[in-house]
Amino acid sequence: MKEKCDIGIFGGSGFYSFFENAKEIKVETPYGSPSDKITIGEIKGKKAAFLPRHGKDHTILPHMINYRANLWAFKELGIKKIIAPAASGSLQKIIKPGEFVICDQFVDRTKNRKDTFINGPVATHISAADPYCPTLRDFAVKTAEKLNIPHHHMGTMVIIEGPRFSTRAESKWFTQMGWDVVNMTGYPEAILARELEICYVNISLITDYDVGLEGMAPVSAQEVVKTFKDNNEKVKQLILKMIEELPTGHDCSCQSALENASL
Repeated sequence: MKEKCDIGIFGGSGFYSFFENAKEIKVETPYGSPSDKITIGEIKGKKAAFLPRHGKDHTILPHMINYRANLWAFKELGIKKIIAPAASGSLQKIIKPGEFVICDQFVDRTKNRKDTFINGPVATHISAADPYCPTLRDFAVKTAEKLNIPHHHMGTMVIIEGPRFSTRAESKWFTQMGWDVVNMTGYPEAILARELEICYVNISLITDYDVGLEGMAPVSAQEVVKTFKDNNEKVKQLILKMIEELPTGHDCSCQSALENASL
């Protein structure tokens, strides 16, 4: 593919207006079509690509996203770094709606997703000990501090299958386990990026307290959307600043994740 970009962004629809010399391209992959056409252009002087993981009109539910096609399309564009904001619920009272969590761990509770590019014949077992890029995570934390955006510099995300929200019992269990945020799209994005040796950072925007926290009302889709829209400007501000100041290249263990993974 002739088009090449440095940075990829997954997320909602709020980033189109920030591209200079923007154009949309269609990318086909061995795994089918991505969620939508990909917008490419320049952001702060860097070549970037944007893909709404739910589609432009938010019609693709979390369990129906073609994650493999989305990640493969970014790989085809030569992308080395992915910034992935996502709406999430808080499982701990100290993590408040409107704040960000730069996750460093996840727990996978999904069950029906195609979640790997590795299907033999070589036995390959990639490490997921530290699933998010440490370099990008550190950069995101420092940028949030610089912009005075309320955030938590680490946290564990539990990813549920969806499209339903958790029961009170499930949510209470997640909280008791010490996990911090709950989300429906965080897996398998991060692991697929690692299999393709792409650096990946999650930025969880907290939209609500999950139902398992004592005294909390059940979350609604309307509440999630409202809080996300109210705080979307902070997400864009953080990501734009990250892109502006990100070095064009850096050595990172993510980019050699397959080196010792095969038997």
